[in-house]
Amino acid sequence: MSESELDRAALEALIFAAEGPIGVGALRRAFPRVTPAQIAAAVGEINANLEATGRPYEIAEVAAGYQFRTRPRYAEVILAAAPDRKIRLSRPALETLALIAYRQPLTRPEIENLRGVDCGAVVKSLLERDLVRIVGRRDAPGRPALYGTSATFLATFGLRNLSDLPALREIEAIVAAPAEELPADEGALESDSAESSGESLAEPFDGDEEALGEDDARELRLH
Repeated sequence: MSESELDRAALEALIFAAEGPIGVGALRRAFPRVTPAQIAAAVGEINANLEATGRPYEIAEVAAGYQFRTRPRYAEVILAAAPDRKIRLSRPALETLALIAYRQPLTRPEIENLRGVDCGAVVKSLLERDLVRIVGRRDAPGRPALYGTSATFLATFGLRNLSDLPALREIEAIVAAPAEELPADEGALESDSAESSGESLAEPFDGDEEALGEDDARELRLH
């Protein structure tokens, strides 16, 4: 095989073996003379073959990379067998995460001003889950940390990049629609967090549509 050729089997093996989404840069180190367009085309061909042969997984483009993920229609049975794959987000956590996603970068005081409550513990929890990260410092007294979403956030919700977030007008339409009552358990808002070589759940939030309250970024119902 010449350097300019793309071995689809080798490409599939690289994506399968990766611990998380593998970027085009890493793939091109293995195939230095192959263009990103050729990689995308090869991934499309692999997925077409997987679909034609009835395989329960596909290569998804998430977090600026490629990753094998089980198809959404199998999420229910997989989660029934391994419920610990889910991460559970409380209403405050989801609301804070949505604000950061749509208005980043934000400082903690800015988040608290928008939500009207102290957010220290919630922000710390989101940092520990690697859903948000510190992206810089505000040029202000005390140089407060600026928070933004992480690659893990994109991978968890099946997003290629932040432009895949639904528009705020779509969010407002969802929030304005009748919603089911929240369960008593504050952890009712869930998302899968399975990220493993060759297998990951592709079904994101299964949650309440009023979860984000009154802020502009009031809901992350990502598909």
